Amino acid sequence: MENTYTLEVCGLKRDLPIMQINENLKIASFVILGDTEMVETAGKHLAAKLPEADILITAEAKGIPLIYEIAKQKNMKKYIVARKSLKPYMKDPLVTKVVSITTQKEQLLYLDKDEVKLLKDKKVVIIDDVISTGESIMAIEDLVNKAGGQVVGKAAILAEGDAANRDDIIFLGKLPLFKNGETQ
Repeated sequence: MENTYTLEVCGLKRDLPIMQINENLKIASFVILGDTEMVETAGKHLAAKLPEADILITAEAKGIPLIYEIAKQKNMKKYIVARKSLKPYMKDPLVTKVVSITTQKEQLLYLDKDEVKLLKDKKVVIIDDVISTGESIMAIEDLVNKAGGQVVGKAAILAEGDAANRDDIIFLGKLPLFKNGETQ
């Protein structure tokens, strides 16, 4: 039988498989892709908690359905997705590096110059599905800063491990890390 962790957030329960990330660390794998109920419910609750902003931004790919729902709830016509690969249509892209807990290798995030224009002199909220080490959020914040925007909020459905102790992020629930048989 697969080892699972039961998560409850916004009145919804999910049994998450516990996955080995490295020899000392396991995580409860929370994937919102395809989970319409979680995206709609969490998006509504997060949207209500966000500070006033001109635009939202996330990294490709798991944050996309969530940012869509939040933008819809906030009546925003646009949002920005930092891409994980350079696309042929991108002109003069901004680039930054990130290593996330789930990817565990260096990745690049890109913004096209038209997206950069959307961020300049704007109040921006960064959206993610889970904040753990904070590396992805910091990489997106770097892009926003390079583009001339001002980050006024950072939000996710879940804060994982020590991220739940941070006071600079907005989140709806906590997710433990499992280190050497311990839950943190």
